[in-house]
Amino acid sequence: MEHEPVEKAIARKSAFIYLPISIGAALLFLVATSAGGYPTVARLGGTVWVGLLSLIVSMPIVVSRVKKQAQG
Repeated sequence: MEHEPVEKAIARKSAFIYLPISIGAALLFLVATSAGGYPTVARLGGTVWVGLLSLIVSMPIVVSRVKKQAQG
């Protein structure tokens, strides 16, 4: 039970790091595709896809680094 506040702090700090990373990647994709002649549905679908994939990839990396930082 004594680890619960520490885990919540790690989760909150991690979320403040990996959410902007994934949102930034999605917005970068949206900006990059705006120069081409892609349909709006394809651009928005790709933006959501890139955002979800970058969230899936960045979440475990950021959480493990924040845990290591908190321990050491």
